[in-house]
Amino acid sequence: MKIAIVQFGGTNCDLDVLHVLKEVIGVDAETVWYKEENLSDFDGVVVPGGFSYGDYLRAGAIAGRTPIMDSVKKLAAEGKPVLGICNGFQVLTEAGLLKGALTTNEYPKFRCHGSYLRVETADTPFTSKFRKGEVVRMPIAHMEGQFYAEEATLADLDDNERVVFRYADEAGKVTDEVNPNGSLENIAGIVNESRNVLGLMPHPERASEAVLGSDDGRKIFESMADYITEKF
Repeated sequence: MKIAIVQFGGTNCDLDVLHVLKEVIGVDAETVWYKEENLSDFDGVVVPGGFSYGDYLRAGAIAGRTPIMDSVKKLAAEGKPVLGICNGFQVLTEAGLLKGALTTNEYPKFRCHGSYLRVETADTPFTSKFRKGEVVRMPIAHMEGQFYAEEATLADLDDNERVVFRYADEAGKVTDEVNPNGSLENIAGIVNESRNVLGLMPHPERASEAVLGSDDGRKIFESMADYITEKF
């Protein structure tokens, strides 16, 4: 098993993800510069957080159109897991791998703090180690994290349990008060139709060891590794 961690100019969470995958989870992982166009040797991909290309034009807009994303799309079409974290989520929407868009926070400032999330489905390659309805804690760090989608897309996400995480309070109640960015329906993470591409704004790699205050995020990477072992 080998997982690629895609690096763009401005990526800054790549080494955090590399540490978690190699040292915490114990799987082979490698950073891959965006000019590499062949990812056929990899069993999964993580597009990490940061500010790819300085978030010029729109967050993720330039990175989402680089040649390496064609290889990411090919792996996704083969059923291999693709995880986009924060800026990576933005890149996946810009590349067309996920529906919807991430726009400027309702209160247009950078938000960086812990957030509670309610797990909406355990039926994905990234959430098999969670329980549906479980409340977990992971930090956010973004200025363009407000999830938006048209009504038909929202209905499809809801009807097919493709919303994976929602912002909630510690008891799991979804309210406007705990929504950090104005995301529609408190959406914090979604999967594609095939359920093997996940984008989320919170940072699981920053919540994968107890010393950081939470290790809830670790389960995302463990679930991803288990899925690869079982399927590939």
